[in-house]
Amino acid sequence: MSTVMQDTDAMSPVMRRVRAYFAPVNRAAMQATIFDPAQSAAFALDAPPAPWVDLGWIASFTRKCETKVEPVRTGAPAFTQLQTRTEVDATVEFRFESWRKLQLALAAGTQQMNLLKPASGTAAEGSGGTAIAAVALSSTVASTATVLQLAPTDADTFSVGELIAVDVDYTGETGYVGSGVSGAYVQTAPTDVDYVRRVTLNVGRIAVIGSGTTAGAVTLEAPLLAGAPTSAMKVNGLVGFCDREGSSFFQEWSALFVMDGEQGDRVLFHYPRLQAMQGSAEVEDLLTAPLQRIRLAGAFRALPVKDTNDGETVLCFRSYLPAALREI
Repeated sequence: MSTVMQDTDAMSPVMRRVRAYFAPVNRAAMQATIFDPAQSAAFALDAPPAPWVDLGWIASFTRKCETKVEPVRTGAPAFTQLQTRTEVDATVEFRFESWRKLQLALAAGTQQMNLLKPASGTAAEGSGGTAIAAVALSSTVASTATVLQLAPTDADTFSVGELIAVDVDYTGETGYVGSGVSGAYVQTAPTDVDYVRRVTLNVGRIAVIGSGTTAGAVTLEAPLLAGAPTSAMKVNGLVGFCDREGSSFFQEWSALFVMDGEQGDRVLFHYPRLQAMQGSAEVEDLLTAPLQRIRLAGAFRALPVKDTNDGETVLCFRSYLPAALREI
């Protein structure tokens, strides 16, 4: 009679790296972007389903369950009759592999400022001074998420490779501002007409500026996060990004983390609402002395949503897709 030895290690997922994806949260309605693993879990890593945006590979991914379970005791002497969850909490920490607008904004913890190109002679400010006047989008030719339609003379004020912010004028409103994704929460109205464009995540880089029959058409390297802009939006050039230690605003986003197994299986962690739990931080990795790589370090706390299937309040959904022929 032979004994079959089972290799339990072979049944565990084997993966190299973790991929992160972002989707917006409607802050005013506290409505997260829900990922349905029954429909979309097998998506190609380079082509996430809309509206999810690829944040690239991340390192040192660590998630913690900090939920407290307490016994309920009765009798004399007291015996544990049941258990109850007294606190439910979960956190996620990791390092971004790249410095891009979204990664910088999410790791900053609070609102991140676009450094708008300053007007000549403007007073110096820590997050950028008064900007050059924004230019309007065409009201007669519709812009798309990748092609902005400007007056030809306005388009010629920009250059290929330049960064731009595309959003509406600030008109004194309070509350969440920013198209597509809330970039800030206004409590006391500033006087800066460019404030929304100063905090918006709706940014891009110019790839082509049209001429001749396409004069005024400005093509971007990638689609704008908020999709096709309205004719009420305007365009500011920018030179970079700036975040600040302090401030009252908390970044919040829907997150999806994917571990792609080498044997064909896949593990997914969906956090419908992640909110930053620290300010901006960096970690140094030594390359070849004296060179060091600087990575963005992020730490986030999960906030709750209701699962409409049964009304339960949850922080995270963990899904597993077994490989073909994998024992279950």
